Amino acid sequence: MDARRRLLDQLLVLDERDPEHLPVVGLDDYFEGNIDEECIAPNAWGFGRPPLAELHARFREIAARPAVQGVYVGLHESWGEALDDDALWPAAENVHLLTSAPEAEIRSWIEGLAADGLGEGWPYGEHAAAPIPAPGMRIWTVFWD
Repeated sequence: MDARRRLLDQLLVLDERDPEHLPVVGLDDYFEGNIDEECIAPNAWGFGRPPLAELHARFREIAARPAVQGVYVGLHESWGEALDDDALWPAAENVHLLTSAPEAEIRSWIEGLAADGLGEGWPYGEHAAAPIPAPGMRIWTVFWD
């Protein structure tokens, strides 16, 4: 089974578990095998957002930092369009960082990604299967648009 099909299957399970909130998946689950440059931050692609491979590498570097519990991708409400169109990768809305780092430090980590902002918490509510921050960790969301 290819990476796209595995991701779609995972998203279907997550959506069934909690259809009221957008699914959240692991960084590698979302980016590995993904070549659809317009699947995340499409309005910033070609206007400062680095290619997917670089975006993935940067967030993997962030995930490896001692103050980071994990990095996850939050799906866009239109992710299901990929179920009917083999040319599409499920659309993502944002990237979530579970970290104990202060906001100023996190902002330095995402410089050069053409992100529109950084906010604390789950912007559209917490999915039932979302990762739970360990003590001292907070949820920060990197968003575009």
